[in-house]
Amino acid sequence: QVQLVESGGGLVQPGGSLRLSCAASGFAFSRYTMMWVRQAPGKGLEWVSSINGAGQNPRYADSVKGRFTISRDAAKDTLYLQMNSLKPEDTAVYFCEQAGGSRGQGTQVTVSS
Repeated sequence: QVQLVESGGGLVQPGGSLRLSCAASGFAFSRYTMMWVRQAPGKGLEWVSSINGAGQNPRYADSVKGRFTISRDAAKDTLYLQMNSLKPEDTAVYFCEQAGGSRGQGTQVTVSS
């Protein structure tokens, strides 16, 4: 079955960086657009970024544009999110999601001094 396992979250100071990873299995990874979504405390899910199956056409929410970079490694069936210049408002649980399909369990990112 489809499995998506996120890692790389943690506590970081404002202005810091983190790199999230999402290990995928159980489906043809390179055939699917993949995305990152997040959920801040007390708020709904927010789309953050997406990338097509070929690793092209990355898209970003305005709130993260210029600070976050999405990428994928077809050989490792892994999705990444490089997050730079982190702000307290980026604090959330980050999930990777298969377009039209499954979502992982999430990884907590906390930006605080």
